[in-house]
Amino acid sequence: METVEKIKQQIAENPILVYMKGSPKLPSCGFSSQVAQVMINCGEQFAFVDILQHPDIRAELPKFANWPTFPQLWIEGELIGGCDIVMEMFQKGELQPLIKETADKYKTAE
Repeated sequence: METVEKIKQQIAENPILVYMKGSPKLPSCGFSSQVAQVMINCGEQFAFVDILQHPDIRAELPKFANWPTFPQLWIEGELIGGCDIVMEMFQKGELQPLIKETADKYKTAE
């Protein structure tokens, strides 16, 4: 499967997805760590892809997303943004309802 197809499939299959360096429990950079903490604090399940384990995705995703940096938060197929945007949304209280709403929608769908 081509890398862009793999990315599209991951985004389609995971309503809440973080592309990051490392994992939520063991992040490999400060920005990924901050986003992982925010996501954990939102209290809902989310998927992640460790781009350090997938150099093909690390190379292709910035072009596909038109977003140069990691981490990247995707919700329902839409790029929300990177660390700064996620942190700002969380601090303003905008991220939590978005995450909860999305999680609830897919819990009932399962």
